Amino acid sequence: MSEEDAGPVEWPVAVRVPVEPVEAAMEADAADAAASHSALAVRGPLFGVAWQDRDHEGERRWRVIVEVTHGCPQQARDALNSLLWFRAKDEAKSRQERRALLAAVARLETEHVDELTVLGTRYRVVRAEEYAAVDEHGGIETPRPTDPEPLTPDWSPGAGAHSPRVDNGLVLDPDAPLSPLQAAERIALRPLAYSGTGFPGPVLSDSARAVESHPDVLLMPAAFLIVERSGDGPWSPGSGLQATAHDARRTLDFALTWMEPRTRGLIPYDADRTVDARHLAAGSTEESVAELRELAEAADRLRAGRSYEVEAHGTVYRIARSRRLLRWGPDGPEGPRPSDTSTHAPAVLHPRLDEEGAVHFDEPTGDEPAS
Repeated sequence: MSEEDAGPVEWPVAVRVPVEPVEAAMEADAADAAASHSALAVRGPLFGVAWQDRDHEGERRWRVIVEVTHGCPQQARDALNSLLWFRAKDEAKSRQERRALLAAVARLETEHVDELTVLGTRYRVVRAEEYAAVDEHGGIETPRPTDPEPLTPDWSPGAGAHSPRVDNGLVLDPDAPLSPLQAAERIALRPLAYSGTGFPGPVLSDSARAVESHPDVLLMPAAFLIVERSGDGPWSPGSGLQATAHDARRTLDFALTWMEPRTRGLIPYDADRTVDARHLAAGSTEESVAELRELAEAADRLRAGRSYEVEAHGTVYRIARSRRLLRWGPDGPEGPRPSDTSTHAPAVLHPRLDEEGAVHFDEPTGDEPAS
């Protein structure tokens, strides 16, 4: 990388040499990964919400309050809408506080709001770029040995409810010290921008402009998801992001034993929830039993150890290691770009809540005509 590509000198990076055994092991894992997976595959943007209170104005630290996993800006705005509505309902200590929160909700119900300040707290919809490391054969990186794993894997149906959420409590601090390899990756990714004829002109222009307006980047903690491929086709995502590799593995176990049989027509959608590839319904045909057995055996191989890849019916399923970066400028993390699109418009999401905290369930929402 040239000196010109290394980023502006006004964006220094603090480097801390790992001294603890765990830190040293993680750095060694990162070095091995960089050697074996030297290219990047960029999937596209993800969105969430970060906040900063008035006591920290002028600092560079923000905190994630809505996980940066949403596929479009409006999904993140909707999540902020719900968060503020429930805060008004359950936490407001006075009519004045509730009025301020409800005013913000009203804006989010009708406007494409990417930043607002409520009761001294600044909220911003933030944009991250999701990418993965790939090897010379196009293989997507799997979890590293030092990525977090439970000591005793829990495969029970309700285990996901107790799992950590992606970005839970995450502080975004571009001034925090990094290990040497983390610092090198951060500096190397500062010039990252879309290129090629496959992107519309506005997307390319916005991407190039973001490198100038938000010249620094912040690397977010790794997350994990299922990717799948049939034959020689490309890898495609098969799940949302999970906080740990085991959460993704448990999601794949459910997909293979419960969802895939229903998607393939091997088990009716209206069958009892306890019926799956491991627990067959009475009257299953010989052909369906054979197909279900292949799915169950793949799921059993997944459970046999810390496996990251299984195959069933010609499809390879892999637990992939996802990485995300936030572009960072003088005023903090980057928000949505003009060329970022949403799948839906702002809307009323909850019943009317009055200033006294009473919920009016019997009133029509913005999506329902008055009778």
